[in-house]
Amino acid sequence: MKATKIIVKKIKSEYFIDVILGTKTFELRKEDDVRYEVGDTLILNEIDNNKNLTNRSAAYSITYVLRGYEGLEKGYVILGIKPLGEENE
Repeated sequence: MKATKIIVKKIKSEYFIDVILGTKTFELRKEDDVRYEVGDTLILNEIDNNKNLTNRSAAYSITYVLRGYEGLEKGYVILGIKPLGEENE
């Protein structure tokens, strides 16, 4: 079985709220310091408008990775995400 990674990233409050409400089920991320893979865990730490951590976070499983798609800038990926524990629903 392939080992999965735990990836910790910051997310602005306006997007964090949509993610935790379930209306935003994807993330657009630059793939600069990590290569995202299906099955990895993505920990999103909320930051405010001043880029300070708010102490709110949420864990998600990466269910899909779109990279190298026409129109998607090189080095960027779109991630399909689900709350951790709901990957098979």
